[in-house]
Amino acid sequence: MKLVKSHLIFSRSQRAGILLLIVLIVAQLSVYHFVDFSEETVFDTSSDEIQLLLRQMDSLNMIHVESRKPKLYPFNPNYITDFKAYTLGMSPEEFDRLKEYREKDNWINSIEDFKRVTDVSDSLLTIISPYFKFPDWIKNSATKTNRNERLKYDERYTEKTYEQKIDLNTATQLQLEEVSGIGKVLSERIIAYRDKIGGFSNDIQLYNVWGLDGAVVQRTLTLFTVKSPKEIKKINVNTASASDIATIPGISFEMAKHIWEYRRLHDNIQSYSEFEKIEGISQEKLRLIQLYLSFD
Repeated sequence: MKLVKSHLIFSRSQRAGILLLIVLIVAQLSVYHFVDFSEETVFDTSSDEIQLLLRQMDSLNMIHVESRKPKLYPFNPNYITDFKAYTLGMSPEEFDRLKEYREKDNWINSIEDFKRVTDVSDSLLTIISPYFKFPDWIKNSATKTNRNERLKYDERYTEKTYEQKIDLNTATQLQLEEVSGIGKVLSERIIAYRDKIGGFSNDIQLYNVWGLDGAVVQRTLTLFTVKSPKEIKKINVNTASASDIATIPGISFEMAKHIWEYRRLHDNIQSYSEFEKIEGISQEKLRLIQLYLSFD
């Protein structure tokens, strides 16, 4: 008790100090509760300068968006590829209608024909139709001169004899560009692919050039063929690994895995017809595979 009491006895100076401390604490608490120290930053976006900057930013953003859109150049709507149709904004169904129409050897000769065959929307047609480019004989088919031009155009793509055809392995870029549907980009791509594989071994390999539509390939092969084929050393599909199969041009590693797994599951592959049962192998891929794979 004496110990506790001794802690509660203060001198006059100590009591004055305690009182002063209490006054300071009360003063600080009062300032904290009654004085607002928050500062609110007000950003006025309605000023003319800010509005001008916002409009400039919007303009720059629109320019950036427009610059990323694929540029349109004049093209013949008869030779639209599926990728070209996609970049134009056509739906798969619209492209399929056009493809089916062309496979029957029918021709799109006007904007009205394109609309009738594909049934594209008027808004899309308004955007893309200014870029349609038809041969001169279509534009002026009434004159005798242009009828003769049409005959020359059709005759140009009739099947040539083997002797008349140009060797695909020596064809120049300018010669390839003579084919309707092949421009500078595709001709460069054909030659780059030819260099990559060391030369064509078979006409079928032309189908493996990215972006080259089947109709354009057929038209090309009326004027060109492989006359100096590169020899291909075939791979035994029943002993090859998936990595070995993936070295075949046009065969992805994913497809090579499907082939390898099918072989393991069925205890070897005995005929080319079995490849038709493997996911992702089309008739064109099958013809290509036959050039590179064997069974013994």
